[in-house]
Amino acid sequence: MTPPALPTDLTGRVVFVAGGGSAGPGWSIGRAASVTYARQGARVCVADRDAASAEETCELIRAEGGEAGVFVGDVAQEADVQRLFAEARARFGPIDVLHHNVGIGKTGGPLETSAEDLDRIHAVNVRSLLLATQQVLPDMLARGRGAITAISSVAGMRYVGYPHLAYSVTKAAVAQFTRMVAQQYAAQGVRANTVVPGLIDTPRIAQTVAKMFSENLEEARAARARQVPLGRMGTAWDVAHACAFLASDAAAYVTGTELVVDGGLTGKYT
Repeated sequence: MTPPALPTDLTGRVVFVAGGGSAGPGWSIGRAASVTYARQGARVCVADRDAASAEETCELIRAEGGEAGVFVGDVAQEADVQRLFAEARARFGPIDVLHHNVGIGKTGGPLETSAEDLDRIHAVNVRSLLLATQQVLPDMLARGRGAITAISSVAGMRYVGYPHLAYSVTKAAVAQFTRMVAQQYAAQGVRANTVVPGLIDTPRIAQTVAKMFSENLEEARAARARQVPLGRMGTAWDVAHACAFLASDAAAYVTGTELVVDGGLTGKYT
């Protein structure tokens, strides 16, 4: 019997990327994922609060001959979410893949994290996932297929060297939310998985995380790389390629799990 080809093609499918812009110049996970989905043939809805950043992602896709549209709004606000998905469906049709790539944090433990901090971070990291999932599930269930990929973090699984309480707790919640969606809707053809990045070198690092290691960005990058068994930080493409696999039929038998992309980091703390 001839073995099947690897079915990674997404031609004809619509992918909604929540957080498809970038915090600064360069490749964020959301931007790299958006471009990767388009390279697989998908039409990509690039959603972000920053219209210019979302447009930059779309321009990168269009420059390669792909199809993408900008959708601007705050995915933590229910009215914005309803509008964003209505606009996306009107332009491209029902959503086949939801890529939820949203996250904020605040450095500090219980004494440095106010209730207001936790509520704000929970709204962006977890509530937004609920709102987005509510928007895509009806069409996915009606057609008997769909894929949801949520981006968590190794910080939601392990202590990674500095206190990041609200971020860590909410990213742990993202993984459990996704597991529950996977179990509830597996029989109806909807798959849900979490991608768990480790120490990834993205524009966000320069603005926030690197300061936990050193005021010098290159020293901070080197310090983070030394933590990783593979000897380097990951790239946005390392994560994007994992997401592309989960979105495709190559992962047709994968649901309710966490795909850890961390260069072996979490294994150090098992």
